[in-house]
Amino acid sequence: MNDTGFRIEHRYLELPDSFYTRVQPKPLTNARMVTFNHELARQMGFHVSSEEEWTGVGAGTELLEGMDPVAMKYTGHQFGMYNPELGDGRGLLLWETVGPDGRRWDWHLKGAGTTPYSRFGDGRAVLRSTIREYLCSEAMHFLGIPTTRALFMVSARDPIRRETIETAAALMRVAESHIRFGHFEFAAHHEGPEAVKTLIEHVIALHFPHLIDLPEDERHTRWFEEVVERTARLIADWQAVGFCHGVMNSDNMSIIGDTFDYGPYAFLDDFDAGYICNHTDQEGRYAYNRQPQVGFVNCQYLANALLPVMNEDSVRRGLRRYEVIYNERFLQNMRDKLGLAEPDDSDLSLIMDTFSMLHEHHVDYTRFFRGLSNLYDKGHDPVRDLLVDRSVADEWLERYEQRLQKETRAHDEREYAMRKVNPKYILRNYLAQQVIQEAQNGDYQPMEELLEVLRKPFDEQPEFEKYAALPPDWGKHLNISCSS
Repeated sequence: MNDTGFRIEHRYLELPDSFYTRVQPKPLTNARMVTFNHELARQMGFHVSSEEEWTGVGAGTELLEGMDPVAMKYTGHQFGMYNPELGDGRGLLLWETVGPDGRRWDWHLKGAGTTPYSRFGDGRAVLRSTIREYLCSEAMHFLGIPTTRALFMVSARDPIRRETIETAAALMRVAESHIRFGHFEFAAHHEGPEAVKTLIEHVIALHFPHLIDLPEDERHTRWFEEVVERTARLIADWQAVGFCHGVMNSDNMSIIGDTFDYGPYAFLDDFDAGYICNHTDQEGRYAYNRQPQVGFVNCQYLANALLPVMNEDSVRRGLRRYEVIYNERFLQNMRDKLGLAEPDDSDLSLIMDTFSMLHEHHVDYTRFFRGLSNLYDKGHDPVRDLLVDRSVADEWLERYEQRLQKETRAHDEREYAMRKVNPKYILRNYLAQQVIQEAQNGDYQPMEELLEVLRKPFDEQPEFEKYAALPPDWGKHLNISCSS
């Protein structure tokens, strides 16, 4: 480890010891470094000349001075049912660092072996799911959506039994906080009001420092409102980019509003409002069009956990912020995507009718909005060609052109702004699948190339045009499950 400019802390250990168990990582054999995120390392305050120095940390064979690994305890609602048995079942919080810019980072090793909270699991992560998380957390970051990040990943020879025998891997996931709604549910349901209050103060001190000096009631009220607002904005951002999370359990909801835990996620290809990306979600609880409502339900679970220490009216008022903020953010996101800078009362009906058309005619979501961002330059065909029935496209485009007459920006200025919010490149499931297959054969170059493309999702990148192609039929509705 060279040239560190960060400070080492482990503030999570200041919480009551019921919130964690100290656990040593279980070593992986013959691990190799797969990919290392040098740009992120620099942001965090250190420079790496030899990636190999970090392989042992990723493999669980080595701890750096100051690392004190713990498995975090939390509970939560899974598919609507409360589960008291949760906690880090395969991940360990190694330490926290504070970069030169004052930003905090939790280092969480995912795939580190069993913990007291593993239930019947083996505590391991497999190559397939680790690559998927690495790719998606980076893709989301560069789309401008709050998310955990991937610092590095290793793979190893150890065979892991899932539906078939798979290869082991581990991911160093970093985030400003790993505290979830489920931590508060654990505190409320099992530890009592003092533990809830301690946890609130811990989170405010580390992640909402602007609230510290307020009187307690106001501090807690404002904090809860901000958590609700961040959650609402996050999900409005998911909807705008066509992202489906797949497992929106309350233990996967970050208290600071990050996208958290990448399991059976998907970005929409052909638009389907009711798309379910997790094939174990039989009821469609976490379908794309239900995500906004589920975000609110999770805020209600959090609210219930806070009731023992907060005024009920304040909690209700905080919850009401969700719908207001979600609707504002979603409307703004969609206006930006359509290039509408002068708000008009007709915008919402135009937006909803657009979604109806995309849904009814199975239009590729990303290609449609990117096509709109180049109408002036490339004409109507890239949009028309996405619909089997061209007359439907023509009718919509005519309505859209009429709406644009109320705009004052020049065409090229408007479309330049649109291309900054309508990505050309997203992480389509089939692209992830292709690089996983190559990686399983020992070739990580395709993964590196895909990462390079995803880091500039709004740029034209003509040399990588193939990554913007419509998915082949086999790649449209891949079955992705929770078994990672």
